[in-house]
Amino acid sequence: MSGEFSPNPNDPRVIRTRQLIQDAFFYHLNKKDFSAITVQDITQKATINRATFYAHFADKYELLESVLSYAFQEYVLKQIDAEAHLTEETLKQLVISLCNYHDSSNQCIKKYESVAPIFEENIKAQLEKLVLELAMSQTDGAEPPKTLAYLATMLSWSIYGVTYRWNLEERQESPAELAERVVPYMMNGTGLLN
Repeated sequence: MSGEFSPNPNDPRVIRTRQLIQDAFFYHLNKKDFSAITVQDITQKATINRATFYAHFADKYELLESVLSYAFQEYVLKQIDAEAHLTEETLKQLVISLCNYHDSSNQCIKKYESVAPIFEENIKAQLEKLVLELAMSQTDGAEPPKTLAYLATMLSWSIYGVTYRWNLEERQESPAELAERVVPYMMNGTGLLN
């Protein structure tokens, strides 16, 4: 939370206010470019004052990051088994989930390409953390942590890049077809296939 006052995140009024802010933000994202959206636009649509907005978020970038993290959790993290290992099937599910994430974002954001660089940073960081956790759970400390970190970077950036290109090229194949085609190339040489 931002500002001097940190609202109790479990308070129903705080939950409702955050939802109003997010709904207002999505409304404007659907109407205009992210760079043109102001905090005043958001507060007017949410029918709150600026102080209330700043009690929840430092600025519109923090709001966007919060929304992105939530969407990533909904579209990606909830699709992967918490006990999963880094296998070809897990990577295929990550590709499919990230395609669904891009597709959903495209539908609710008017100028998706204007926020794509912000999305990219956020998604790659979260994806890298997830892939690293999957790899670490599988190797039981047999691989050096730095090697696993590089592997996580390589795979997460590859997954993001492939799904972003798929999105730019207007989704000419299904997410499952894309996953079937590209994941074997990603896994080749990682030494983690069962």
